[in-house]
Amino acid sequence: MKILILGAAGQIARLLTERLLKESNDQLTLYARRANERLSQYQGNPRVKVVDGDFSNEALLEEIMSGQDVVFVDSDHDTEPILKAMKATGVKRIIIAGVLGVYGEVAGKFGEWNRSMIGNVSPERRENLKKIEESGLDYTYMRMTWLYNQPGNVSYATTQKGEPFVGAQVSRQAIVQYVFDLLANPKKDIQASVGIYEPGSEKMDKPSFY
Repeated sequence: MKILILGAAGQIARLLTERLLKESNDQLTLYARRANERLSQYQGNPRVKVVDGDFSNEALLEEIMSGQDVVFVDSDHDTEPILKAMKATGVKRIIIAGVLGVYGEVAGKFGEWNRSMIGNVSPERRENLKKIEESGLDYTYMRMTWLYNQPGNVSYATTQKGEPFVGAQVSRQAIVQYVFDLLANPKKDIQASVGIYEPGSEKMDKPSFY
């Protein structure tokens, strides 16, 4: 499989890259600003191509996207050039790391705490998600709750669009496990906006690390 990782210097993207290199035979293209500097450890790896660029460079996105099987995006900011490049190249599958609360779906005391910390999701971000949902692509938008690192903790549970969001925290390692599960099952959560949280955090008023 050929996988393009956009925003490859991000924390989740780095964890995903390491697991893919250790546990698969996939060919990876790692795309990020200052990639040659920030991802220098992958230079010379025969399974990895490192590309320096940003999300606004649609021509470069089209060039590197051609022939890819899956696109992973480490941030849902400014995805419009990515969507255009995918349509131009015929690539269908995209997995996007997004945020909770984009539908106003986080209720209760945790919802109150979350809004007090980050406010409401911006109209621009909501519009980005609308464009993703209307793109016709095989997207999975991950509405991730508050993130932390805990090596070995890959436990997660999910909710779907239209359901209340529950769960105050989830490990980045669990998010990567969810992506692995998507890659292993091509029909899982296609054209879906999925809330992801850690089992046991459903009744927490805020993450345990706050």
